[in-house]
Amino acid sequence: MSQLLFRSTNGQSPAVNLREAFLAGQAPDRGLYLPDRFPRISLEEIAEFAELPYREVAFRVLRKFTQDLIPDAALAAMCNKAYDFGVPLEVIQRGVYLMRLDQGPTASFKDFAAQMMAQMFGRFLQEDGAQVTILTATSGDTGSAVAHAFHRVPGVRVIVLFPETEISVSQRKLMTTLKDNIRTVAITGKFDDCQAMVKRAFADPALEHIHLSSANSINIGRLLPQSVYYFYAASRLARPGEPMVFSIPSGNFGDMMGCVVAREMGLPVRKIIASVNDNDAFPRYLATGNYEKVVPSRNSVSNAMNVGHPSNLARLVAVYGGHMDETGKVHRQPDLAAMRRDLFSTSITDDRTRTSLRDFWNKYQILLEPHGVVAWQGFLDWCAKEEIGSSPAVIVETANPAKFPEEVEKVVGWAPDVPAAMTAGLQLPEDYDRMEADYEEFRRYLLERHPKS
Repeated sequence: MSQLLFRSTNGQSPAVNLREAFLAGQAPDRGLYLPDRFPRISLEEIAEFAELPYREVAFRVLRKFTQDLIPDAALAAMCNKAYDFGVPLEVIQRGVYLMRLDQGPTASFKDFAAQMMAQMFGRFLQEDGAQVTILTATSGDTGSAVAHAFHRVPGVRVIVLFPETEISVSQRKLMTTLKDNIRTVAITGKFDDCQAMVKRAFADPALEHIHLSSANSINIGRLLPQSVYYFYAASRLARPGEPMVFSIPSGNFGDMMGCVVAREMGLPVRKIIASVNDNDAFPRYLATGNYEKVVPSRNSVSNAMNVGHPSNLARLVAVYGGHMDETGKVHRQPDLAAMRRDLFSTSITDDRTRTSLRDFWNKYQILLEPHGVVAWQGFLDWCAKEEIGSSPAVIVETANPAKFPEEVEKVVGWAPDVPAAMTAGLQLPEDYDRMEADYEEFRRYLLERHPKS
């Protein structure tokens, strides 16, 4: 079989292999990379996953993409090192489960991708003898996961931009307390400002001498590891070939696209529920076929989802045969009927988030945090419109409640326990830069740290 290639959603850049797509992050035409075909995993192999530990499932899935570039033994070693934490699947009620993705070093689902990305970046850079600067915009959890995963990785510098007033204290401290090759910058603006500055830097001729890449979900290297836990959950909760329902809290839509990747690889999926907070561009688009960004993005208690224009919609639209550019302009409509068949999306206000968090705790004695609650309430909204029947459903909890202690305590009356993995980092001194949401200032900042030789 010919080598798997990756093409830009904007269609104006050459096709590249996984290594090239991985190290570039964003395509030169400002599009996002997608594989030109999705490798398939059979129902028989998915059934076998039920008896395997998570690291082995990750190896089996990821080797479909890496077998031309990374020897199996090396990939297996990477998976063993990256995934030394569990993936609890808890029963909420009959046929409905909670998948906790909060057991990694920064108590966030972003650890699943960041830990593997750091392994792969390190290998590719060592092979090439190269240096790279990773630019990452974060709405909350990406920054800390990337900072921890890439901390002291040879050949890598990391610069993280975050909206100064829109992330929790623990989210901030988990990245601003790291030093060495990690630098964080507080932006006096929104996440969308941070993301726009990063994207502009990739296409800036004045920065061509700097090897820039991304660990945001604009990088295809983020989505592939995130597809794994959907296979893992389905293999344990569904009968072979039985389609699943996944309810996923969605901001930049990277986690949701991980599920789409799994589905395109052969995972039976009945419905993907992509629930958002007050930033409701996608549910409005799904309902009307008219895409309008939320500008400026709205600040909600589920702050990691404060994204007015999700980058990964360009990939989703491409999967359904359409073309959306990086600005959100739809040049060719996707198959909206198919999209509506496969996806459901709803907007959950802060009032509904708080009420649902309280009700969930009172009914099930399980503590969620604001993002997981958005996924739960989105699931209830879908159930009000469509009969779930016997389909197993998974609610995706993307972070530990201890990352949002103030908000959780307001609702349930007590602060959640802090995981041991977070405690040490929260006690270290912080050190970070501050900047206006001004691209020219950001360019100067990069040039000062990367002068032309």
